Amino acid sequence: MTAPETSTTTPVGSARPGLPSARGPARRAGLPVVLAVAVTVVLWASAFIGVRAAGHDYAPGSLALGRQLAGSLGLTAVVAVRWLRSGHRPVLPRGRVLAGVLAWGVGWFSLYNLALNAAEQHLDAGTTALLVNVAPVLVAVLAGVLLGEGFPRRLLVGMASAFAGVVIIAASTSSGERDVVGVALGLTAAVLYAAGATSQKRLLAHLDALTMTWVGCLAGTVALLPFAPALAADATAAPPSSTWAVVLLGLGPTAVAFTTWGYALSRLSAGRAAATTYLVPPLVVVLSWLVLAEIPAPVTFAGGALCLAGVAVATLPRRRVAPVPPVPAARA
Repeated sequence: MTAPETSTTTPVGSARPGLPSARGPARRAGLPVVLAVAVTVVLWASAFIGVRAAGHDYAPGSLALGRQLAGSLGLTAVVAVRWLRSGHRPVLPRGRVLAGVLAWGVGWFSLYNLALNAAEQHLDAGTTALLVNVAPVLVAVLAGVLLGEGFPRRLLVGMASAFAGVVIIAASTSSGERDVVGVALGLTAAVLYAAGATSQKRLLAHLDALTMTWVGCLAGTVALLPFAPALAADATAAPPSSTWAVVLLGLGPTAVAFTTWGYALSRLSAGRAAATTYLVPPLVVVLSWLVLAEIPAPVTFAGGALCLAGVAVATLPRRRVAPVPPVPAARA
């Protein structure tokens, strides 16, 4: 995986030199970016199901630590293979960039996962996904204010449509009890997600997605080490299926999906990248139906279609109409 492109001049729509242009990378997005987004969305959707299933046997802290341990091991193996193949050691961040990556890793890989795991102790997977995926709205606002990406009309209209779809699903999906604690934890996870995505966009101007994900995951794992005794106790008592779910959560939604997310984010504006995650709630609803036997109401499918339409409006590039050449004036 190559390092993201950076700009040597201040592009239009960018608040600071050195940050990727909000428009340039979006125009360069091709099939690899589309595939990266698809992998991210599918794996992150499956994470809600995995957390819900493993949460019956693992406490929120032990589940978070077990997931990050598996993710850290998987990412370390990938970094080692790339090192051996290229013959070059990974270039680690330093100074303020390193401090930013460590803070990002603790915020997203530890605090976010703790909030998410705890939320799914109170709410079903579909409702939790709907609450967490309020985050793209927050990302769009933060990106517009902090990253100079502005508020294009297509982005605002698309996000409004997608958010309306989320509201429709939220009104018809949940099979669990919506208690105040669960809702508060889900919204806390959404705030942490938005802050993490926005800060990650800044940091990706200085290092590649794989290295950032690897260092951040290690930082999150270290922050979760106080839960090691609880992890040992839960792993001893849990059935193998739950333990394998924890491992797969670390390898798939953490190691793979966060790397593909970083790759896509380095080539898309933060607002448009975050808008694609509105695809997660409809997928979670379907997976909950198939795996957890949570049958959605028919109106849920209408909400999912509205989400898809909003994502398309917010993320698909606008077609440029070629200017019509002027007609030469007729000579008398």
